[in-house]
Amino acid sequence: MSSFQERCLKLVALIPEGRVSTYKAIAKALDTKAYRAVGSAIGKNQNPITVPCHRVVKSDGRVGGYAFGVEKKIQLLQKEGVQVENDKIVDFEKLFFDPS
Repeated sequence: MSSFQERCLKLVALIPEGRVSTYKAIAKALDTKAYRAVGSAIGKNQNPITVPCHRVVKSDGRVGGYAFGVEKKIQLLQKEGVQVENDKIVDFEKLFFDPS
């Protein structure tokens, strides 16, 4: 695992249950604009139980991709109390967690 991936996953691990963050916010916290690299690093998460990568969404509040499928990501978010409608997080701004 690269140090970049480790740093990404450490930030993802900070996102509380019932909250979401974005690829962009994680990149910003890492002082980079490599949003896609953040997505790639998170997509390689080998421990999705302790590193809740399903809590990372797109900057516009859309759910985005997930290694186990978008439907599974939505199920996990809803289980934590995050409402999703039409593949978007309801009250995205209220639920947003800034990892900086």
